[in-house]
Amino acid sequence: MKLLKIMVLSLSFLWASAQAQNLSIATGGTGGVYYPMGGGLASVLSKHVPGMSATAEVTGGSVDNLKLIGTGKPYVGFSMADAAKDAKDGEDKFKDKPIDLRNLLILYPNLMHVATVESTGIKTMKDLKGKRVSTGSPGSATEVMAFRLLEAAGLDKDKDVKRERLSVAESVNAVKDRKIDAFFWVGGLPTAAVTDLANSPGMKIVMVDTAAEVPAMNKKYGNLYFPSLITKQTYSGMEKDNNVAAVANLLVVNASMSDAEAYKIVKAIFDNQLELVRSHAEYRNIKLESQKANASPIAYHPGALKYFKEKGIKVN
Repeated sequence: MKLLKIMVLSLSFLWASAQAQNLSIATGGTGGVYYPMGGGLASVLSKHVPGMSATAEVTGGSVDNLKLIGTGKPYVGFSMADAAKDAKDGEDKFKDKPIDLRNLLILYPNLMHVATVESTGIKTMKDLKGKRVSTGSPGSATEVMAFRLLEAAGLDKDKDVKRERLSVAESVNAVKDRKIDAFFWVGGLPTAAVTDLANSPGMKIVMVDTAAEVPAMNKKYGNLYFPSLITKQTYSGMEKDNNVAAVANLLVVNASMSDAEAYKIVKAIFDNQLELVRSHAEYRNIKLESQKANASPIAYHPGALKYFKEKGIKVN
């Protein structure tokens, strides 16, 4: 009888192990905001959701993340709303290869940084003409938005700038080494790599305004962008507030994810939000009341909707 009990327990354990949910969190580069946020999320899911084991992966950013989700493997990905819309519709970098996505959460706004230093003389978008500029790493939504901003400012991305494709950390090093004059980076506040540039001795950071380009971008690409502000207190040495173009960040998954799994992930985020804030301050800006169907180009996952309903949130 005792042996039978042990066998039953062993089988139960093996069955439970087989049922364990192994998730990968697709993040971004190490100098950005998605990466620490993804690490925090992986830790919370592994710690607080029974049977779930999550790990964070370094990626090129939104575009890479969406393609990983498209493989159908168990990925949760951070993405900007514009790149997610392209993936859903099979446009731009997802030409004729649409991905069946669902949104778990609207996260926080991603703010466009067009950063340079005083010695370059760059003050406006027009001043980028003829300059050496990084438009973001190839697998990032920074590149998507940078191209749209240049176009809205009347600049040709191929003819008017000498273009590099660097991550935010690589861009900062290239500015310090005077290999490039400016870089685009769209991310949360503060971004560690930009803080590093702002604190570099002998360099004074200059942030270029981009809010004026928002109407032209929305006219062509849909109502995805909105004006926002990087206050002068954000990065050391800023002389004035920076009026910028912004876009929402989403936490997205493949539509094939089970309702139960999606529900557990969303619940874990709100149940452990204070713990998540320790990985990055932007977790403070994830709010139940911000979850609105018309604010996301991607339909919400039924599992997420179940959680919002329990909390009395009307999404539609």
